[in-house]
Amino acid sequence: MSTVPTLTSGRYQLDNARIPGRAGHQRVCIEDGLVQRIEAMAAPAQGQPAQRVDLAGDWLSLGGVDLQINGALGLAFPDLLPAHRPQLQEIGEFLWQQGVDGFLPTLVTTSIAKFQQALSVLPTYQPSEAAPQAQILGVHLEGPCLNPSKRGAHPQEFLQPLTVEVLQQVIGPYLQAVKVMTLAPELDPSGAAVAWLRSQQILVSLGHSLATAAQAQTAFEQGATMVTHAFNAMPSLHHRQPGLLAAALMHPQVWCGFIADGHHVDPLMLQLLLKASPRRGLFLVSDALAPLGLPDGVYPWDTRQIKVTDGTARLADGTLSGTTLPLLAGVQNLVKWQICSVGRAITLATEAPRQAIGLPGLGPGQPASHLLRWSHHPHRQHLTWQRLWTSA
Repeated sequence: MSTVPTLTSGRYQLDNARIPGRAGHQRVCIEDGLVQRIEAMAAPAQGQPAQRVDLAGDWLSLGGVDLQINGALGLAFPDLLPAHRPQLQEIGEFLWQQGVDGFLPTLVTTSIAKFQQALSVLPTYQPSEAAPQAQILGVHLEGPCLNPSKRGAHPQEFLQPLTVEVLQQVIGPYLQAVKVMTLAPELDPSGAAVAWLRSQQILVSLGHSLATAAQAQTAFEQGATMVTHAFNAMPSLHHRQPGLLAAALMHPQVWCGFIADGHHVDPLMLQLLLKASPRRGLFLVSDALAPLGLPDGVYPWDTRQIKVTDGTARLADGTLSGTTLPLLAGVQNLVKWQICSVGRAITLATEAPRQAIGLPGLGPGQPASHLLRWSHHPHRQHLTWQRLWTSA
């Protein structure tokens, strides 16, 4: 798999590309660093001659978008201070190298003061243009309005009731910075909190919850459109008590994130999940913690410690707290486990999360610098990727 060395001004034509959601081989036309057209190879080529690159049947996509990532390179996002801006730059560059175009820094349950401190840093962060990096697309607040019985690794002492007043205290003057908020809808039967968040253009995701199917359905009718890490921190699917997840899978406008590290959810259950939603409604997340990019070992995590073994992080009592695997490792796992097609696996980390938060996917106007080339080795069920272009 070869790489076009440098993306410069001019015309390029990528031939024989396979693109998720499109049948057959495609031609992708690029001019001055932007995608101009995507058309079937059988169609007559348009425009003036261009530098041609034969992708020989490899897959082409935009880079990944990670809607739930808690930190990287030793920095937990809830611990952000103004002095950490250089580390944010390093994390953005690191995630770009991991094939990620954009991400939502995720603030897990902490004190209101720390929520405010982290939220004060992220909106004012101005990345340097010295090197390409993943873009911060907004903030994901995972807590503090969670059900104590499904709090998982979230600290009990910082959980809050779900009221508009609490949300206003947590978010403060940083409404424009928050993109997604995870909450347990059963904590507010009135629906006032969900309605207020939607009025502020904040996407509502249900998670760390004991919501029944009826309670979840009510929250979806009130405006919730997402579910946080399907299966984890919620009741399991049950034939008499279907719960939050079943309601979400049956709802045509709801998106469910899930983790594909082999520990948070057994691959057999992931196969069931993907068969239950054959066309849309699912997206991959990393749920990566601060040790992402660092070796296995023991690391601080709020006032506690986590032990990372083979990319899986647990508290001292064994509670699963997250991963240190990058987003695209989930794509590779789905292919390795033969759970879904290559095209769908790629879609789950690239197109689907963009759709879930209202961003455009691969098409005219997208930067060519964001393109990934994927090569599949079917005999080994091995999938590799690389950035198609280097920066000029």
